[in-house]
Amino acid sequence: MNEGDLKSIEDICEQTWEPLYRYIYYKVQNREEAEDITQETYVKSLSYPKLNKIEFKEYIAFFKTVAMNIIKDRWRQNKTRGTNINIDSIAQNEASVEDISDITTQQLFIKSSLDKLNEDQRKVVELRIIKGYSVSETAEIMNKKEGNIRVLQYRALKDLVDIMTENK
Repeated sequence: MNEGDLKSIEDICEQTWEPLYRYIYYKVQNREEAEDITQETYVKSLSYPKLNKIEFKEYIAFFKTVAMNIIKDRWRQNKTRGTNINIDSIAQNEASVEDISDITTQQLFIKSSLDKLNEDQRKVVELRIIKGYSVSETAEIMNKKEGNIRVLQYRALKDLVDIMTENK
């Protein structure tokens, strides 16, 4: 490999690493894993024999395809292998069962705090936070615009924090 090849590889990496990393991070939601997969993507991609036949503007699409295949392989391996948990590393207080009265008290506190919100705020918190609906699904259910749902959720959570800190 000559110096010109190294310079062109450096240019390719420099111009594509950020969108590639963001794409991978979006898929895996873990910084270390995204960095590993980004690096592995470049190693596999740059050794591809027909790389010089791909137009420069198509590199990012090629890299994303390679990255997605790496991600799928990792998911398959994890699914087959399962997840190992070191029981000794779990803290004793995490492993102990909480007192049922503490849980009931917390639930009542949260319910009474939610009851102090107005109807729309309570509904948006229920749909978005508790039930996990998307902004668009919540907007459709509540017959409001997505922007209104975002603002309503923001204000509801802000009010809920205020209510909960007052009542503690």
